[in-house]
Amino acid sequence: MHAIRVASAALLSAGALALAAAPVAVAGNVTPFGFGVEPEIVDPGDTVTLRVDRAGGGCKGHAKVSSPVFDTVTIPPKKSKATAVVDWDARPGAVYQVAFTCDGVTGTAPLTIASDRPVPLPTPVPVQPEHPKGVHAGEGGSFAGLDAGRLGLGALIVAGALGAAYRHYRRPSPEDGS
Repeated sequence: MHAIRVASAALLSAGALALAAAPVAVAGNVTPFGFGVEPEIVDPGDTVTLRVDRAGGGCKGHAKVSSPVFDTVTIPPKKSKATAVVDWDARPGAVYQVAFTCDGVTGTAPLTIASDRPVPLPTPVPVQPEHPKGVHAGEGGSFAGLDAGRLGLGALIVAGALGAAYRHYRRPSPEDGS
């Protein structure tokens, strides 16, 4: 029984670790520090927050953040975030890479410029009711198909489950010596 618990805990831990590492593996950026751009989709002229995760100790010095759509920003060692303003001439619909460099290691994150094409709104379509008349009240439709046989079978199943549970918990243990 102990081996099953240990194996279950190991599998759950491995799964949690794999899920936590998934964003780094997908991005292809293996760095000793975390980083990100928030929000990831912006309009030209918007302000973005540039974040460096210093909790793990992977980025101890100045972090330099650069991209073709904003001026280079330096995040001091005691800080974990800074802001930048996206250039007004950023191309709508384009995806730019934001490079985070700290202690000689560089990783990149995408920054998408929102498209200036308007999204068409859906046009409402009138819906014809399936039943043109009102509901049939008072007919007991919710009790249709219920009979004594099914009620008896359900009661028998519930009673059997309760009896089995009672017998299981009232069974003498091997320590009683009975």
